[in-house]
Amino acid sequence: MTDNAPILFFDSGVGGLSVVAPTRVLLPQAPIVYAADSAGFPYGTRSEAEIAARVPALLGRLVERYRPRLVVIACNTASTIALAAVRAALDVAVVGTVPAIKPAAAMSRSRVIGVLGTAATVRQPYVDDLTARFASDCTVLRYGSAALVEIAEAKLAGAAPDPAALARELDGLFAQPGGAKIDVIVNACTHFPLLEPEMAALVPAGVRFVDGGPGIARRIVHLTDGQTWPARAEDVLVFTRLGEAERRLATALDFARVEAL
Repeated sequence: MTDNAPILFFDSGVGGLSVVAPTRVLLPQAPIVYAADSAGFPYGTRSEAEIAARVPALLGRLVERYRPRLVVIACNTASTIALAAVRAALDVAVVGTVPAIKPAAAMSRSRVIGVLGTAATVRQPYVDDLTARFASDCTVLRYGSAALVEIAEAKLAGAAPDPAALARELDGLFAQPGGAKIDVIVNACTHFPLLEPEMAALVPAGVRFVDGGPGIARRIVHLTDGQTWPARAEDVLVFTRLGEAERRLATALDFARVEAL
């Protein structure tokens, strides 16, 4: 393992930057390769079969090119569907992202939790399993939103989120039977923490948000304990399709290099 070996973060878009941010706080010298599957974006509206075939193949190519010390699938949808297949295919440690139902259950006083993710994530049996294991005494309401993914991408490109559009998506949780009692919302898509400040202004007082980003950052620190880092890191942003929209987005982000896979 060389000092320059990066941590590879992977998502369909740039939502995984919500996982990169707490990682950079704990490991400021870590070189980062952030790969966005712009050609396959968004994953939340794709079938399980498409994601299960696409993600391991793309990560195989990325690992071959960048030789990372660690792979982070910074995407709930890809993790809940393809994590086992990726781990079986790659000869490198892989960290996944799963809905933060366990900490949400520990936080909730009303015992009613909202899970806000993509449609592909919220329908997964993995979510049923997490609920049974960690929130069996809670009512867990789910809502899948494709719109919030697009709004988060647009925000990072410089467009201010529309409060009315955010409120419509949040109503997908609160308008369900029992939804008025929600006191914790799980951001079960890595894009959604990017909108947390705007969403927090629209929910009832006392409702809190939780996501897996800080926990994943701590896991990365644990897995890289004792490893050495370069004196200066050069971060790389990779797109599977590098068109005009991706170039505009890259301009708004802080990466030393931008490349196409």
